[in-house]
Amino acid sequence: MSESWLQLGFTAILAFYVAWNLGANDVANSMGTSVGSKAVTLRQALIIAGVLEFSGALFFGQGVSKTLATEVVNPSLFVEQPQVLLLGMIAVLISSGLWLQIATIQGLPVASSHAVVGGIAGFSIVAVGVGAVAWGSIGQITLAWLIAPVISGAIASLLYFILKGSILNAPNPINQLQEWIPWLSFLLISVFGVIVFPSLFNNSFFTSLSVPTHDFALLTGATAIMGLTLYSWKQLGKGINDLNVENSQKDPVERQLGRFQVISACFVAFAHGSNDVGNAIAPLSAIAHILRTGTIPLGDFTIPFWILALGGIGIVSGLAVQGKNVITTVGENIIPLQPSSGLCAEIATATTVLIASRLGLPVSTSQALVGGVVGIALIQQGEKLKLQTLQSVLLAWVITLPITALLAAISFTLLRWLFS
Repeated sequence: MSESWLQLGFTAILAFYVAWNLGANDVANSMGTSVGSKAVTLRQALIIAGVLEFSGALFFGQGVSKTLATEVVNPSLFVEQPQVLLLGMIAVLISSGLWLQIATIQGLPVASSHAVVGGIAGFSIVAVGVGAVAWGSIGQITLAWLIAPVISGAIASLLYFILKGSILNAPNPINQLQEWIPWLSFLLISVFGVIVFPSLFNNSFFTSLSVPTHDFALLTGATAIMGLTLYSWKQLGKGINDLNVENSQKDPVERQLGRFQVISACFVAFAHGSNDVGNAIAPLSAIAHILRTGTIPLGDFTIPFWILALGGIGIVSGLAVQGKNVITTVGENIIPLQPSSGLCAEIATATTVLIASRLGLPVSTSQALVGGVVGIALIQQGEKLKLQTLQSVLLAWVITLPITALLAAISFTLLRWLFS
């Protein structure tokens, strides 16, 4: 028993290390565009992201964690040797944590989902053979990786095209913005409400009450829409009255859209926590299950609450201490961003990632966000697109999977030798 607790404690520390580096690297996914457009300061971004990332991990992080823990490898091949799977998952944590730390130091927003899937595939091939990898599941995940930035880019470019034509280029943009505020409010809350609330209100607390869960979702969504709309009207009136006051953002329309961008950034932070927490805690969840039951995890196992909380705390800690480097890359070094363009990129990213979380698909939030930013750049005729930065980011994405697969294979070989 004491040996099992020691193993669990060691792997929990490793999972926290992965979550720390994931938070340090991926905080740019939720707050990079907001900081880049000067809608929030870096300190404000870290506080907002910390709260929402933790909430997303805790309340919406089950699906992706289960997928990574049970569907990337063929579990039937490890039924007779659960300890091999345990060592393999430790190797995955080591390889993912190391690569994420290296990328963060370089300021590159890599895909943590690539790192974990690559690590699982790498150790599985060494442990059992090529047949140990569930290539069908990896094919679905890879397809999601390819589609996510395209979908996000399409949504972002469409939103920016509409926003530019309806508000920014209008003869009287202030009046146009005033007319559009209810629609922007409805769009923002709908992204969150339609995708998240149905699952969020299906937890044990709400299902134990007599009121149907869909009524909770509808009531909360309606309340949020009304509150957000009233808040937006109030802030718009305040902004119009303060037009003559010195402000770092001279354009009053962009200044008001910056308030919306903060809200959209909150949704992206929640979406990122919900999807990417699985990259840190899925291996730990599998290890904890093996130590507790002596069997491998199957598709119906439940992620313990304390593991979700550990992943959330790790993400928040990493972004608070080391989150600055990657924010600069995404927020400033791809294209110069205004609140209007940042808002569109964040709505597109949140929509894409939350849908993926709902489906249990581990997509890359950084890919979705960069796809959104590039989509906006195309609407702007790509005049200010910094191709060198984009090439570095794309290269980091491509090499992540093979590098982490190799690191995991080496780590697993050493661990098996040490514990043989």
